[in-house]
Amino acid sequence: MKNLIDIFNVEQFNNLEFIAKQVVEGFITGLHKSPFHGFSVEFAEHRIYNTGESTRHIDWKLFARSEKLFVKRYEEETNLRSQIVIDTSSSMLFPFKEQGKTNKLVFSVYCAAALINLLRKQRDAAGITTISDKIELHTESRLSATHSKMLYAELEKVLNFGNSTSVVNKKTTTSQLLHQIAENIHKRSMVIIFSDLLETENQDDIFSALQHLRYNKHEVILFHVMDSVQERDFQFQNRPYKFIDLESSEEVRFNPNDVKEIYTTKMTDFLNKIKIRTGQFGIDLITADINSSFRNVLLPYLIKRSKLY
Repeated sequence: MKNLIDIFNVEQFNNLEFIAKQVVEGFITGLHKSPFHGFSVEFAEHRIYNTGESTRHIDWKLFARSEKLFVKRYEEETNLRSQIVIDTSSSMLFPFKEQGKTNKLVFSVYCAAALINLLRKQRDAAGITTISDKIELHTESRLSATHSKMLYAELEKVLNFGNSTSVVNKKTTTSQLLHQIAENIHKRSMVIIFSDLLETENQDDIFSALQHLRYNKHEVILFHVMDSVQERDFQFQNRPYKFIDLESSEEVRFNPNDVKEIYTTKMTDFLNKIKIRTGQFGIDLITADINSSFRNVLLPYLIKRSKLY
């Protein structure tokens, strides 16, 4: 599996779909060489034969090689409907304009693009929703190649915002919008959320919204996007810094070492609360550290999917 920075160097091709394909192909190659090689990730042409159905479309050549019955797939067939939700509020732009390091939003877009590619390989319909203080974009979940290209085009727009050097104060109302999404998407979908969960109002509202998704029979994977080095461990040099709230532009100056103990204690409590509450609701919680590889996003998705099919 390529290092995350190596993947971002492919940006010279300026083609998100191409990059997503390279990420997934590298992931699948690594998967086949790992203890997880048993996961099947190439459903693009076939599905398992169900006893009692017509034998008309069985691939007998594949049966001769594998001694297993598979049915040839067609374009309109889909296993699963998935909706990828991306938090595009300004807090996702952290770390802002830091040379040599991607931010949370850019990381989320590349993860989403790779997931779309992997979803299509498994004949799963995909849609995307982007949210900040409003629902900025909401697409239906579809399987077609045309729809997939449209999704990549929309993600390119989000990527451009993520790479922007200008400050746009986009606040967060994640909880309110997740309630809307729970009602608007196809029942029994897999909802894949990328967010830093930095709700500007009551944090408990987020858990209420996540519970709403589960109540409506949706499977949920929550990728908690963060920079573990600075946001979780609060590792900064021992000198004064100016900290800027990306959603309000409020500024404060202090030496991080003066508050590190208090900060890390509160952050640990916050992370433990998220873990407990999502566990209570049957939600898969994955830490999506922007300092790690895409494998840590794609593999949890495959594990979740394997439990459903």
